[in-house]
Amino acid sequence: QVQLVESGGGLVQPGGSLRLSCVASGSVFRLYTTGWYCQAPGKQRELVARITGDGTTNYADSVKGRFTISRDNAKNTVYLQMNSLKPDDTAVYYCYVDYGYGPSLGSWGQGTRVTVSS
Repeated sequence: QVQLVESGGGLVQPGGSLRLSCVASGSVFRLYTTGWYCQAPGKQRELVARITGDGTTNYADSVKGRFTISRDNAKNTVYLQMNSLKPDDTAVYYCYVDYGYGPSLGSWGQGTRVTVSS
């Protein structure tokens, strides 16, 4: 299985930006759908964005127009550019790789915390 390590979280003021990165081990990363979920305190983990091996993207309605997911297969890395951040974006963000059996049966990173507050 792929090992995933996220980085880039932190504290940012409302309206600010952050860029999350997730580096994957192994050479097969490029074949799979990957993406980001978030989990806010007291809430279920929910999909933020995902990108397929051929670059097709999907976003949660709440982040459309503000967040951009991208991947660099040469670097085994998936990114989440987060702009116009809101307090409601505060959560732990997890990257994952879906091997074709759904995210719950894929590989997950340890999470990176994003706090949006003034």
